[in-house]
Amino acid sequence: MNTEIANAVNAAGDKAQYDTRVKRLLAQKSILAHILVKTVDEFKGMKPEDVVKYIEGEPSISVVPVEPGLANMEKTDATGQRIVGLNTENAEINEGLVRFDIIFYVRMKNGLSQIIVNIEAQKDEPTEYKILNRAIFYVSRLISSQKERDFVNTNYDDIKQVLSIWICMNMDDNSLSHIHLTKDEMLKPCNWKGNLDLLNIVLIGITNEIPEHDEKYEMHRLIGALLSSELKEQEKLDIIEHEYNIPISQEFREDVSIMCNLSQGIEDKAIAKIVMNMYKIGYTPNQIADAVGVSVDEVEAIIKKKEPAMA
Repeated sequence: MNTEIANAVNAAGDKAQYDTRVKRLLAQKSILAHILVKTVDEFKGMKPEDVVKYIEGEPSISVVPVEPGLANMEKTDATGQRIVGLNTENAEINEGLVRFDIIFYVRMKNGLSQIIVNIEAQKDEPTEYKILNRAIFYVSRLISSQKERDFVNTNYDDIKQVLSIWICMNMDDNSLSHIHLTKDEMLKPCNWKGNLDLLNIVLIGITNEIPEHDEKYEMHRLIGALLSSELKEQEKLDIIEHEYNIPISQEFREDVSIMCNLSQGIEDKAIAKIVMNMYKIGYTPNQIADAVGVSVDEVEAIIKKKEPAMA
């Protein structure tokens, strides 16, 4: 296989593995509880450890299709009784489909009503489309896909409240925005019946610089530490365990370790690519080292290792 194609395939594989670990870590109930406390009115002011019990079942990670008609699963049990639920198909089936990153049900404190929560992780704010437009599409799908699953026929009063939370890394500022329906009276006010709180979008901006641990930026510090490309594995775990009292399981520790290694690997490959591109067009190792921010020895080691493969 052509070397450049092989490198691209390997880089794509690393990126896919990295994304998978990010979603697995964010989908930990202890992490989700911290997010819910800051984004769902009913849970504000509660201790995150007390919110964990309201998260029902296990969150679905990258298995529920976004596309119309594919988000619902419908089948019958052994007695012929109709069963409906989220279509959590194997990720290899219909591989090209877009899927929700994380989706789960949350039981409200009254023990009766539920909300549906979706969390999407972005490495930065996309440039190929406006992120709010995509979030509006997702939150609309979370509503429309409930038909024949969470409500049937014209029982629209059974629609569950939905919340689509978008976490964007590498932003200029730490931010938190709630987008939702409002009503503007243009003539005499009328008390139309219905629920304005059904659709909710939350956009969370996370900077590279992790904020101090205070109530205002508590969630941002947790997510920033968890997904930081700057902190080492043990630094992440210390913040998560000691500042947030989140139990660290062996599985959690392994996911953090693998994510850190993949992140470093992706960065190393990116640096190597830049070094070789500059070298091929005639820059000296000293010039490359100054431009890339690594030592001359590192530049020369990359060239020595890569040059035979480039020949």
